[in-house]
Amino acid sequence: MEELEKAQLKTDIPTFEIGDTISVHQRIIEGEKERLQVFTGTVIARRGAGLSETFSMHRVAYGEGMERVFMLHSPKIAKIEVTRHGKVRRAKLYYLRGTSGKKAKVKESIGRRTKEAKGAKS
Repeated sequence: MEELEKAQLKTDIPTFEIGDTISVHQRIIEGEKERLQVFTGTVIARRGAGLSETFSMHRVAYGEGMERVFMLHSPKIAKIEVTRHGKVRRAKLYYLRGTSGKKAKVKESIGRRTKEAKGAKS
């Protein structure tokens, strides 16, 4: 069972954490056509491990807060791009749900280094 799951895990996923703003490019099939739809928002939660790992994203569009849960290793996700790194002190950012304006902002982390950057410098 574990070997079957390992074969389906994606390897091109960038490292992102809670508080980061990311863009998820999702494949949407309408009839015979396939298109990509981009959902940009703040990561407010991650849970699970392996093939069943999920992450929740939150954004405010047209004055309404919206939230979506994505399967990290889903074949429907074409690409994930990290737009900015957030500086947070919580594991889950559920408090962002009812906020708007400046209260809904997450400070940007300027000096955060990723695993790729650490390996390139050494």
